[in-house]
Amino acid sequence: MHRSKLRLLGGLALALGIGLVGAGCGSSSTSTGSTAAAGTATKDEAVAAEVPAAIASKGTLTVAADASYPPNEFIGSDGTTVEGMDADLAQAIAAVLGLKAKVVNASFDGIIPGLAAGKYDLGMSSFTDNKEREKVVDFVTYYSAGTSFYVKAKGGPTINGLADLCGLTVVVERGTTQADDAKAQSTTCKNAGKKGVTVLVFPDQSGANLALSSDRGEVGMADSPVAADIVKKSNGKFALVGQPYGTAPYGIAIPKGNGMSTPVLDAVKTLMANGVYDSIMAKWGLEKGAIDNPQINGAVS
Repeated sequence: MHRSKLRLLGGLALALGIGLVGAGCGSSSTSTGSTAAAGTATKDEAVAAEVPAAIASKGTLTVAADASYPPNEFIGSDGTTVEGMDADLAQAIAAVLGLKAKVVNASFDGIIPGLAAGKYDLGMSSFTDNKEREKVVDFVTYYSAGTSFYVKAKGGPTINGLADLCGLTVVVERGTTQADDAKAQSTTCKNAGKKGVTVLVFPDQSGANLALSSDRGEVGMADSPVAADIVKKSNGKFALVGQPYGTAPYGIAIPKGNGMSTPVLDAVKTLMANGVYDSIMAKWGLEKGAIDNPQINGAVS
């Protein structure tokens, strides 16, 4: 699920919010924390004291996000800054911990390996917390979202659920639960004697959107808030279809065993208690998926 966008598509790119992406450019785009929402968060001495000394001494958390997934994470109008709900929340969490946050743009499927390699301190990129990912990283849950389908508004297929994907071409981002679901559905279709699903996988969500707009695919799949934003910004070109499925928690990805899970959890709880969390969700129109019971490794499946 999340690379610096190239503004080469003119009005179409602006209308669809799709953009082209330069592979390997992720580290060049950063957010150092100037949002109003993050500015209202302040250091909590008790929570900050929980941060391991080795991390506290750095002073700055490097937070990875795939900035092709608005409104959760995207490249701002300056062409470099990572903005969105996850970026604001990262800044706020860091403030509670008495630290700063450097939010860097990275390919979605490279974030968890980057955490394991010590390249990043946190991953905040609309990660669904699931049991498979919990084998590699720890999560602190902070939001709830499902998957939605979207198609071209004119002539797009009718999709009520995964079963309707048989025989169709689906566009998804690499490394996402949507990619896994579409591939699994293809097997289900074939086992039922139907045509499988052709799954086109792209390095980022922008590429998937471009493929749908150019008729390379027939159905797009993305997290519900992201799919809604894609449709909203398409100027009527795309439409949501069917109902969201698979509601599950988002989790902040943390290297296993590095001592940061508890302080991050307590920082999120602090932001929920003081209203900063709610203000960030309201800023990005994401109130519907807000939660009030964050957990460490709260995967439902």
